[in-house]
Formats: sequence, structure tokens, C-alpha cells
Amino acid sequence: MFKLLSTFRAVYETRNFSRAAEVLFLSQPAVSNQIKQLERELNIDLFQRNGRKEMLPTKQADLLYERTLVLLEEWEETQQKLLNEQNEEEVCRIVASHTFAVYLLPQLMKHLIKRFPKVHFEIEIANSHESLEQVAKHESDFGFIEKPLETSGVQRYSLMEDQLVIAGDPKSKLWLVREANSGVFHYTQRYFEEMNIQDKKMIVKSNDVIVALLKEGIGRSILSKRSVPENVPMTPLNFHRYFYFIQRTNLVSDQLLEIAEEILRYNESTETSHSEENLSW
Repeated sequence: MFKLLSTFRAVYETRNFSRAAEVLFLSQPAVSNQIKQLERELNIDLFQRNGRKEMLPTKQADLLYERTLVLLEEWEETQQKLLNEQNEEEVCRIVASHTFAVYLLPQLMKHLIKRFPKVHFEIEIANSHESLEQVAKHESDFGFIEKPLETSGVQRYSLMEDQLVIAGDPKSKLWLVREANSGVFHYTQRYFEEMNIQDKKMIVKSNDVIVALLKEGIGRSILSKRSVPENVPMTPLNFHRYFYFIQRTNLVSDQLLEIAEEILRYNESTETSHSEENLSW
């Protein structure tokens, strides 16, 4: 049954038998047969064809998908616990937006690694929207994002505040702008609209590259104050944002629940120990 549910999950998320087959490393007929078998066992229709390629999930499929994520996670957790009996190690997958990953996550990880020595941590960097999607799809256990995004099956907690600044040559007519789904893009667009800025813009999909360009005197950009080197001029903005911690609503692992609680406790303790002028970990 778990094999059928895994196939169903892939088809539901891709809306296409061929793409699901590529994800699962199966043939398209094998994927189609497994979906038909699942439909027979449940006595329901899971997908409706709309044209030659597009597949639309039924209401029953929507419900089954939500339950499938939980069931597969519980099964993976059971497998993990069986392995833990041998090596006593559990995996914790963390995805974080770039600014958080570079400037705040290292301090947190130092604490978590010391606190949970038997946990194997995995870290991935993605923008805020991608991070939320990974947590929602159970591809990551926890996430750290720079926008107040929401979706079903994911809990969100506010962490510390972040000061945004304009960094770079104040006379430059070239703006270095992150991609649309990045955490800072919303505030950049808001500033452009409020100030009616029509200057030339260059999309740069990496904070590191933006900082490197600013160091060379190329353009200016709206960034987190944390990421601006000392030798790059900057001007404070009235924009303040928060970093957010996200986790799946239904965590089945006691170890992961303990890690989530420790992250929130760590945030509370560090916020208490830092002044408003230095809200950082």
C-alpha cells in the first residue's frame, strides 16, 4: 500500500503520469497501473483527464493527498526508528532562506548540534516560497523564511526582527534586485512604488553576488543590514521585517518535536539577552 501511496503522491504533485514516472524512476505504464490499482482498492476515482496531458485530481484525491503525507511520514518515521535501534541516529532536514542561512543559522546549529549529538542534520538553502513548499510537502522537517507566508499543514512562528537598508553607491542609477520569490523582493518593490523609482534594474539571484557587486562599487540594493560589509555605504530604511520558523503541523517524531521546541526556546533566550539595537543570534 505504501508503494501505491508514494506513486499517488508523485502523480498528484506533478499532475502528469510521465513526469511522475521520471520522479519515481518507473515506466509510465507502471505508474498508470499502480494508480488504477489504488483506485480499485479504494473504489474511487482519483483523477480526471482534461485534454491529452492535464490531469485534475478529484475531491477524494485532495483528501487522500493530505492523509498520504501523514501516512508516508509515519511510515518513514517507523523505518527511521528501526534504523535508530542500530545506529541511534535520526535525520533532521532543515531548509532556510539565504540571509537566515548565512548570518543566523550557524549560531543556531552550533547550539542544536551540541544539544542533539545523535541527530544527523541536513541543511538546504532556498528562497522563502520554496522553503515553505518543501516543508508542506514533507521534503524538509523545518524551515526558516523571511516572509509571513502560510499554507495548510504548516505552522509558523515569528522569530527576531531584521533591519533593511539601502546598500551601495547612493548615486548609482542601477538597482540590484533579487528574484520575485525571494524574501526581500516584496520590500524592494514596495520601496520602488513609494519612491516612484524608474531606474535600471538587474535581477541577481544570489545575495552573495549582490554583495560582491556592491564591493566593486556596482549599483545599489535593498538588503538585510546583517549582510552588508563594513566598507559598503548604507542608508537605513523604515522597513522592518521578521524572520519566521516553520514546521509541519503533524510531526510524528518525538525527537523532531523536541528539536522544534528547543529552537523556539533558543530564540526566546537570545531575544531576552540582546538589546533592540542588536537583535541577532
